[in-house]
Amino acid sequence: MKNYTITVNGTVYDVTVEDKGGSGVSPVTPAAAPKAAPAPVSTGAAGGVKIEAGAAGKVVKIAAAAGATVKKGDPVVVLEVMKMETPVVAPQDGTVASINCNEGQQVEAGALLATMN
Repeated sequence: MKNYTITVNGTVYDVTVEDKGGSGVSPVTPAAAPKAAPAPVSTGAAGGVKIEAGAAGKVVKIAAAAGATVKKGDPVVVLEVMKMETPVVAPQDGTVASINCNEGQQVEAGALLATMN
């Protein structure tokens, strides 16, 4: 068994993985990254607080539009990361100033998804 510590959006998880051995499953070699989509057009004036992707993935939902009032922890964008939907949440209370991504777009870790005030 192997123990891992994983942090997702600031929450720490301790994970234990058991190696069953002899499963006949070969390790997966990652495929080449797809070409980046054209840069999205911002839907509002940029805010002072950046909301960035914590991991590479695909934008599956824009949960809060520009101009929406959000509370700390409310989802702003939902990413599909490793076949799991992962919300990217507001780091503080405020108003979404801009959405800087499009649904269906592939993004890299650290990509600017939105801004807020």
